[in-house]
Amino acid sequence: MYRFLASPRWLGYAALTVAAATVMVLLGFWQLDRYHQRASINARITAGTSATPVPLTGVVPHPGGAPGTVGAAPGGHTEWLRVQVVGRFDASREILVRGRTVEGRVGFEVLTPLVLADGTAVLVDRGWVAPAEGGALAMPTVPVAPDGEQTVLGRLRPAESRGGPPKEVNGRLEIRRITPSAIAPAMPYAIYDAYVSIDQPAPGLTAVAPEKQNALQNAGYVLQWWLLAALTLYGFGYLARREARGPEPEDLLDEFHDTPA
Repeated sequence: MYRFLASPRWLGYAALTVAAATVMVLLGFWQLDRYHQRASINARITAGTSATPVPLTGVVPHPGGAPGTVGAAPGGHTEWLRVQVVGRFDASREILVRGRTVEGRVGFEVLTPLVLADGTAVLVDRGWVAPAEGGALAMPTVPVAPDGEQTVLGRLRPAESRGGPPKEVNGRLEIRRITPSAIAPAMPYAIYDAYVSIDQPAPGLTAVAPEKQNALQNAGYVLQWWLLAALTLYGFGYLARREARGPEPEDLLDEFHDTPA
């Protein structure tokens, strides 16, 4: 059998089989990594419901640059952490985030800068508001941000990708995605490269609840890829062994009976 497997044709088959199985195993490890990432996010979401909030300044790098700049991004393990930050809302630079869905309805999230005592600011998602009667893009009625010093409690959210600068629409600033680095040039202060989704919005606003990740789906993919890898190797071994043994006696008898006299 070993001499048979050493033939060029079966060496090629063996190489292709091993390569395919290796790719499947690697895909399984990739899905396993995704599973751990999503499970970690879910754990932070669950813990945040009862965890004591930590200071924002302790988990997000301070934006020490000039006005209109953004600080360094926080680590990936900080998403959905419950944080606390104290400052004053700057309602004059409030931004509406259009095309956001809550409970199956498309509306706006209200993003208001909170200016800290040191002059820097963090963007605070004060909640979701339904559009006006004119449709999903109609300008909504937004509750006014409270005056004076405020203590904000909420979940830390990382910057969203591919966001653009705010644009004025019907007298208000609008964006599609929350990307602090794209928003910063429109602000008269340096801002943090993350935003806070408030826990308890003011009347007229709806909380944007955390959405847990489907980690079990990734676990299923892990089993799927590794099982396919095992079946691929087993199938090659079965076919190679059968080919090396030659035809079975039953097969020879069938050929004898099928041969014309």
